[in-house]
Amino acid sequence: MQHQKLGLGQHLKFSPQQIQLMKLLQVPAANLEQRIKEELENNPALEESVADDELENNNNEAELIQEPENEGAGGEEKTDDEPVPEEIKPEEELDMSEYYDEDDEGVAEYKISDPSSFYDPDDEKKTIPVAVASTFREYLESQMMETGLEGRHSQLALFLIGSLDDDGYLRRSLDEIVDDLSFRQNLFTDEQELLFVLGKLQMLDPAGVGARSLQECLLLQLRRKENPCIHTEIAIRILENHFDLFAKKHYTKLEEIFDINSTKLKNVLSEITRLNPKPGGTFYTSETAMSVIPDFILTNDNGELTISLTAANAPELRISNHFKEMVSTYKKSSVKSKDQKEAILFLKQKIDSAKWFIDAIQSRYHTMLKVMNCILNIQYPYLSTGDEMQLKPMVLKDIAAHTGLDISTVSRVTNSKYVQTEYGTISLKFFFSEKLSTDTGEEVSTKEVKKILTDLINTEEKSNPISDQRLTEIMNQLGYNVARRTVAKYREQLNTPVARLRKVLQ
Repeated sequence: MQHQKLGLGQHLKFSPQQIQLMKLLQVPAANLEQRIKEELENNPALEESVADDELENNNNEAELIQEPENEGAGGEEKTDDEPVPEEIKPEEELDMSEYYDEDDEGVAEYKISDPSSFYDPDDEKKTIPVAVASTFREYLESQMMETGLEGRHSQLALFLIGSLDDDGYLRRSLDEIVDDLSFRQNLFTDEQELLFVLGKLQMLDPAGVGARSLQECLLLQLRRKENPCIHTEIAIRILENHFDLFAKKHYTKLEEIFDINSTKLKNVLSEITRLNPKPGGTFYTSETAMSVIPDFILTNDNGELTISLTAANAPELRISNHFKEMVSTYKKSSVKSKDQKEAILFLKQKIDSAKWFIDAIQSRYHTMLKVMNCILNIQYPYLSTGDEMQLKPMVLKDIAAHTGLDISTVSRVTNSKYVQTEYGTISLKFFFSEKLSTDTGEEVSTKEVKKILTDLINTEEKSNPISDQRLTEIMNQLGYNVARRTVAKYREQLNTPVARLRKVLQ
């Protein structure tokens, strides 16, 4: 049964301008130029600002190629028989004062080279170099002739190469690949045939490519050594039959099994540790050659730190002069037709969209500078010294409280953004950390605790690593109130294994 009722409620709805600003805040410097180019292509009312001398040259060229009107025998003279355009009623008249200004001489209303912005017009525009190199998979395909595979087997090999991950491993099971080949390429095979082709693939360079596990990857490299020795043979036997003992570093048991002393075992382990666990990871590709483009630049002028936005190749923007001239013509026209009214409505829509985009770009720069300057004020001790021990505890809520911005806005500004300092290019996420209280009640950053843990582990005796319990005791003696589980959590976040797996034979 349907019925009607009257209700009162509140709803939050974002305007198109707000949505556009939120999207622009998420765009890093590396992608900003492309985003502006897309808007220039989609909106003819938006254009790049050109220098005055270039604009003058363009005008002179236009005058030279312009044909004279109503002159000579070939020109057509205007007559009074042309139809008079349909007049628009006064109440339908459009107010164009917002879109046209007699004093406007076409100077860009918005320029990225504004002093409050990030770009110095005297700076040379730089382009981002793009590395050109063959990819890892292309390198493997170029070696296919050496395998002797042809026809059907060549197709299978190409499919296996395409199934490798960036480290050079074949992570998928062969039965899954068999199903994929039948469904996607109508190529029917079985695991035995794939094993034959995979064996040929594993003969390619770099050694270890096409392995299905770390154990197989290391064995492939050891078996391809040109001058194997007794240590190599023992290393192969360890990986084949006692890989679990090797992974868990049960060295005493390995010495008993192979009846060798610690010195000989150390030489055997050295054969293994020199191998490459990621044969595809070290291959030079255009993807890995991508460099980080900082969004901010931190300048240290005799101890005074200042923040500026990087230029990249972002062009200057303004409303199209051609659109302004059309608006001016419409405004000055005493008689306006219905077609002219529809055209001017289109112009208004595009000019509004261009203004919104320019305003959004401006708001983006001001918001980003506001957030980054707040981070600078809080983390000034670290940014002036580069000492991680000087990092202050800081979360998104702190920046939002100081700037008056919403937490979601701060998150968008800091996500995937970098600042260039004299100590390197740093992600903005690096500056954020939780707080921890010391014995004296002082609040310190958890990054400070992690830095101390890293120093303790790096300076420990490798033959007798420090356990988590001992690390906890040392941290407590230094005045940091941390529990053992907290130390274990921070150690895992630092990608540091437990003490037993850090042990090294001397």
